[in-house]
Amino acid sequence: MARKTKEEALETYAALLDAAEEVFASKGVTNTTLNDVASAAGMTRGAIYWHFKDKNALFQAMCDRAFLPMESLLNEISAAPDRDPIAALRQLNIHFLRQVASDLRQRKVFDIIMHRCEKNSDLPFFVDEREKRDECLAKVQGIIQNAVNQGQLPAQTDTWIAMQANHGFLIGLLREWLEDTRAYNMNEHAEAMVDMFLAGLIARPPLKKPAAA
Repeated sequence: MARKTKEEALETYAALLDAAEEVFASKGVTNTTLNDVASAAGMTRGAIYWHFKDKNALFQAMCDRAFLPMESLLNEISAAPDRDPIAALRQLNIHFLRQVASDLRQRKVFDIIMHRCEKNSDLPFFVDEREKRDECLAKVQGIIQNAVNQGQLPAQTDTWIAMQANHGFLIGLLREWLEDTRAYNMNEHAEAMVDMFLAGLIARPPLKKPAAA
């Protein structure tokens, strides 16, 4: 019986996250209440409070579920510094774009984050998430540093700026595509666009500025 109860709790948890995705996407995060999510899931408000203390915790869990596959790949690549760093960065970037393009859940969550919520004090998720974001970006910078160490990029490459450019390229591309997913097939063109960016990085990497006299 205990096992069945645990399975039912997991099913309820997943159903609430599914409902949150739908309601956040349709109403926006700020305009959504926990009652809205409970109603969409066909449950009571108490069912939500059994799993989540507030809307921020619900939003956090929804995002964590969507981001997990990408974080797992980043951790896997970062744990193997001896592999081809540029090829690893290419794999990571293509995977990111294709994952969002082909996985409806990830596409929906990124669209919610980028276009359907206000980043204010009512949603401290973005403050709490900054540390995790910085950790992920540091791992990407580590991959670029490995490219420098292995001679794929010049020794004077500014790996911080290269990482920021890589991140800005991906997020900007995704943000614009989510505005109109019919504009082009992201899944089909992700590889070519990533190769274009990396070709530019290799040909003209950002270099460290000389110290001021």
